[in-house]
Amino acid sequence: MFHDLQTLLLLIFPVLVIVAGLRDAATYTIPNWISVALAVAFPFAAVALDLPMHVILLQLGVGALALVVGIAMYSVKWIGGGDAKLFAAAALWIGWPSTVLFLGMTGVAGGVLAVTLLGLRSAMVRPFMPAGPGWFARLVEPGQKVPYGMAIAAGALMAFPHAALLDHY
Repeated sequence: MFHDLQTLLLLIFPVLVIVAGLRDAATYTIPNWISVALAVAFPFAAVALDLPMHVILLQLGVGALALVVGIAMYSVKWIGGGDAKLFAAAALWIGWPSTVLFLGMTGVAGGVLAVTLLGLRSAMVRPFMPAGPGWFARLVEPGQKVPYGMAIAAGALMAFPHAALLDHY
């Protein structure tokens, strides 16, 4: 029974990260409730997994540092505000040292996303793009933003199996 509760609490992370990535792709926004829900759920997961206090504090520190870096990136318009908050909330769950992997995987996923969108938005490929829903048409429209929440979600999902939180599962 208790193991089921731990599993349920751990599933919150991938589900919300996937929702965030999909919402960013479809609307170019990541709702605040997703990052808030991740931040609020973390202590419950940490307690249910009997994480030592020093690990919890380290993870809180990693999340706070990620938020500061995200805000700095937002202030120079490298990423959106939702991206900064999602990155910080994901870093909170992933913790140290796996946040380094998270950062690297997010960068790789962001590069793949950017190259893919450049290709889909190119004059050579656009005529062959099938008609689709409005969100997809916006996504492949030249000059549109890059929904970096998709890359953050991919990086988070790749790094999560290595999270300090799972060492206690």
